[in-house]
Amino acid sequence: MSKNPDGKQIKVGILGATGTVGQRFVTLLAKHPWFTIHVLGASSRSAGKPYTQAVMWKQTTPIPSVVRDMIVRECHSELFTECAVIFSGLDADAAGEIESAFRSADLAIFSNAKNYRRDPSVPLIVPLVNDSHLSIIPQQQALQNPPLKKGFIVTNANCSTTGYVIPLRALERAFGPIESCLVTTMQAISGAGYPGVPSLDIIDNVVPYIGGEEEKMEWETLKILGGIADGDDGMKTFDMHARHPLRVSASCNRVPVIDGHTMCVSVRFQQRPPPSPQQVREALVAYTPEAQSIGCPSVPVHAIFVHEEPDRPQPRLDRYYQDGAGVSVGRVRQCPVLDIKFVVLANNVSIGAATSSIINAELAVLKGVVKVE
Repeated sequence: MSKNPDGKQIKVGILGATGTVGQRFVTLLAKHPWFTIHVLGASSRSAGKPYTQAVMWKQTTPIPSVVRDMIVRECHSELFTECAVIFSGLDADAAGEIESAFRSADLAIFSNAKNYRRDPSVPLIVPLVNDSHLSIIPQQQALQNPPLKKGFIVTNANCSTTGYVIPLRALERAFGPIESCLVTTMQAISGAGYPGVPSLDIIDNVVPYIGGEEEKMEWETLKILGGIADGDDGMKTFDMHARHPLRVSASCNRVPVIDGHTMCVSVRFQQRPPPSPQQVREALVAYTPEAQSIGCPSVPVHAIFVHEEPDRPQPRLDRYYQDGAGVSVGRVRQCPVLDIKFVVLANNVSIGAATSSIINAELAVLKGVVKVE
């Protein structure tokens, strides 16, 4: 079990602790080797109650004993000042104002919400892909009024984007820029939160529309896979993959699966001739992100697990492998329209949500971005 640099337990708070993502944060952090849950935050409706009375628990494991009797607090920054890290599982309707207030109180926020993903000074990080984007945080802190010493916001990506950019990063690292990408998703109902999609809409059905999802995937991919450039005004900017333009077309569908987003991906490389399917398989297997090499405790052994079976990955069989912290890839083959096509499976409530935020925080601790006192 890896240790944080100071060997101390790090107090953390959870915003939106009674919601679907918040419950996943609670489940994962209750057994974390570094982080100790210190404060649980939720709406005024839940505040003042023991967690067991405030939450409608929907996880497959019991409520962890360390939080069962913890009193839920309102999401006011002054109640979280002892926390070195704040994890936000807030709904987008509430997240913007609350996360901004916590940052202004000089608190470090790792958010699963969408509100600040497009902010030009906020990194959008998939921890198995682009942790180097943490380098923009000093600029974010300097732009606040007054400038901040410890406070910042880091967001993780949309759950569907997260799953497929991991193999895309592995392929760009091995073979250079990707020019075009087509991705068709089959997304689990848990991605819509609780209570989610009405049963009469999803049982015996596929819904070929998820509001805003396609545009999010197409845009987020460019911010995540792109770099950081120095502008003429001395400000750092996300280059949106501009040095090697990447075209992405996404088609998003909701399917009657509880957990696990499946994506069919086709890519065209700038490199000619393109790599063979076997070269692609080998590159995916060999991919090692920095989060593995520097010792983040929540990273999977395999960032990408490559299946050789012709009918894998499958959500029911593969979504909980490595506790859902990595992605599974299968059916790597030639594409007669582009170059290579394959199937990706990602657990949308793990690496697609809370697990990403937790690994982002681990990276920030190890890199000294989070100040642990």
